[in-house]
Amino acid sequence: MSFIPYGRQDISEADIQAVVDVLRSDFLTQGPAVPAFEQAVSDYCGVQHAVTVNSATSALHIACLALGVGKGDVVWTSPITFVASANCALYCGASIDFVDINPRSYNLSVEQLQIKLEHARQQNRLPKVVIPVHLCGQPCEMERIHQLSQEFGFKIIEDASHAIGGKYQNEPIGSCRYSDITIFSFHPVKIITTAEGGIAVTNHAELAEKMALLRSHGITRDPAQMTHESDGAWYYQQIDLGFNYRMTDMQAALGLSQMQRLDTFVQRRHELAQRYNELLAHLPLTLPWQHPDSYSGLHLYVIRLQPDAIKLTHREVFDALRQQGIGVNLHYIPVHTQPYYQAMGFESGDFPESERYYQEAISLPMFSGMTDEQQEIVCSTLTKILQA
Repeated sequence: MSFIPYGRQDISEADIQAVVDVLRSDFLTQGPAVPAFEQAVSDYCGVQHAVTVNSATSALHIACLALGVGKGDVVWTSPITFVASANCALYCGASIDFVDINPRSYNLSVEQLQIKLEHARQQNRLPKVVIPVHLCGQPCEMERIHQLSQEFGFKIIEDASHAIGGKYQNEPIGSCRYSDITIFSFHPVKIITTAEGGIAVTNHAELAEKMALLRSHGITRDPAQMTHESDGAWYYQQIDLGFNYRMTDMQAALGLSQMQRLDTFVQRRHELAQRYNELLAHLPLTLPWQHPDSYSGLHLYVIRLQPDAIKLTHREVFDALRQQGIGVNLHYIPVHTQPYYQAMGFESGDFPESERYYQEAISLPMFSGMTDEQQEIVCSTLTKILQA
């Protein structure tokens, strides 16, 4: 049996040609493809500014810096995410804390957020930034989170690494209606890819300008940003401490080509999710719940085992699927249980809903190029394992 991965890129001949065209051009690093890709994402999301970078991690980092996150500040996010959603605060010298998840959506719980905010206000320890993570592509309850930001005075970065092509309240995720900055990832297993890469989108010109400066060493050639008059055409100034986070024209060209199929990719993911819902309905599983206000990008399809209804352990089911060539994964290990974070004082038991999720969750294969036959193999294999 051939291996079925949990996710993979979908590269067309047009995608390949777009990259080849760049290789034959005068620009390999930052040329015309980068602003063209930024404009395509901006137009799609209905947002005013976009800044490409070499990864979503880099985008999270410069987004935090653009919002002034630094030593003495606190950033909050979900424990059920990739570590980058939390690490970005630490890169800035800030502290990190977590808000437990909603048991149905697996996203950051608005109810828990409000309770934690009220407690933090009493301690004069409110977060500077909250980073809601749109797990699996389903957006968080952004309107309610935004309302809390108005009351408690924090900024919002949407970690939409899983979510490009989705919608919230019938608006594209990334419109930044309820946030300051939104981040997308273009890693190969994501909905579209630039091989590696990310983007930060915002409706605030000053935030976009700051992030564009930070992605390229803090260097500018813009006379309006310089501290004194230029010495000549060769002249540039470093006016901030930035990084080498630029996206190449080759990556941007691939992304620009992929954008043309984004809606098709997401539509196919929804077809696969609906088939999973039907094919797995008879099994002792909790299937993904979709919020009525959302249209998920469906980067992931996560099932949860019902431990009391099956004979095997979580690990035994996972290992059995892998042994049968089904490339399942687990998204994610709660960040606060990682050794690095436990050395900071976090403990197992701090966020019980997240830990309960981790003990039951399995990500089944989900990618736009997945065939019906491959999906049927996944479902029949899982059925045999659970009914053995």
